[in-house]
Amino acid sequence: MAIQNVTNAGDSVRARYLSDYEQAAEMVRLYDQLAYPIGQDMSRLARGSSVVVPFMSDMTVGVDAISEAADITPQSLIDTTASLSPTSRGEALQSSELLMLEAYTDYGQQRFRAVGKNAMESIDVLARDAACKGDLVLFPATSRVLTNAGSTGHRANDGLFTDASTLLSTMKCPGFPVAGGEAWAAIMHPAAYHDIREDGNVVAIGQYQKSDIILNFELGAIGPFRLVVSPWAKVFGAAGAANDDPVATTLTCQGTALDKTITVGSVTHLDNWGKYMTVGTAETGSTHYPTNEIVRYISHAAGVMTIVGEGANGGLRFTHATGVAVSNADNVFTIVMGGPQSLAKVYQPSVGPYGTVVGPKMDGVVDQFVTLGWKFYGNYGILAQNRIVRAEVSSSVQA
Repeated sequence: MAIQNVTNAGDSVRARYLSDYEQAAEMVRLYDQLAYPIGQDMSRLARGSSVVVPFMSDMTVGVDAISEAADITPQSLIDTTASLSPTSRGEALQSSELLMLEAYTDYGQQRFRAVGKNAMESIDVLARDAACKGDLVLFPATSRVLTNAGSTGHRANDGLFTDASTLLSTMKCPGFPVAGGEAWAAIMHPAAYHDIREDGNVVAIGQYQKSDIILNFELGAIGPFRLVVSPWAKVFGAAGAANDDPVATTLTCQGTALDKTITVGSVTHLDNWGKYMTVGTAETGSTHYPTNEIVRYISHAAGVMTIVGEGANGGLRFTHATGVAVSNADNVFTIVMGGPQSLAKVYQPSVGPYGTVVGPKMDGVVDQFVTLGWKFYGNYGILAQNRIVRAEVSSSVQA
């Protein structure tokens, strides 16, 4: 006797969906902590096409005795200006009214989280891009494109912070007030922190004096720097030296957000190399690509590569067009060091320093669409190049 089961009656059985969506990692405001609002009346400043900040020189140090026969020659001060041009950002989601009425997941609620997260990340990217384009750069490898994960001299260590503190002190960079003086923040990726924590001097202290530095990752400061370790710190993916077994190919079809596989034009060396690859354009200059992402290679078959990425489901976080580069060249990790006046920011008070949510509101001839978005008017910039320094290093985690 034939028994009815889920196989031969498959059309009568449906998968059960959870009502809650799984979310990707939450974004944090990272580089904004190095920024200060310039001026006193932000509403007046933000109305202009640019904000002009005046600077005035110091007086020349007095070295002459006062003459009894001739008068003192008065000095004159020199002034100059720097400008910061406000810009704008805004994104939105739109769905049909019918979807909102019939959806049995919490899609309506999750839109608010998605919009809020997008606003936070998009605005902090303005600060991040400004912070990572300063003129003061420490290159252990002499340039970004030569930065090699296999070279110990190209990695972060405690000596790097001696160079940075000497530079910032010499340039009179203001710091954060702390007990006993001032301190600067050092914003870095966990990969850079890993090498600092395992550096010779630091590991020796951890082994013989304070084991928590090694066992509990409790290295929180080096000299005048307070270490801010975050996966959201800027990484120039695949911008360094080529891998010994180079993978340099492109997507042959679009990689869609949440995909766990990507299709590439060449599989050369895919079986020979180790850990990470970058999907996106290598950032060799001052143009940054915020949708670049780093993924972990798992396997491949016939040009289809299985990866683990940063997306909510372990796949891609963003959608990438056909022809986008896929490379295993060494990543270059930034360490941005500065104080509370390293970046300047301007914003329109009506939308606030972190933007404002718009909606939800009904749209369409018969209000059949529901729109939710955010907007921001403002910008970040470096007005004085002596207030921020950036190191660009490799990491042993990619060696």
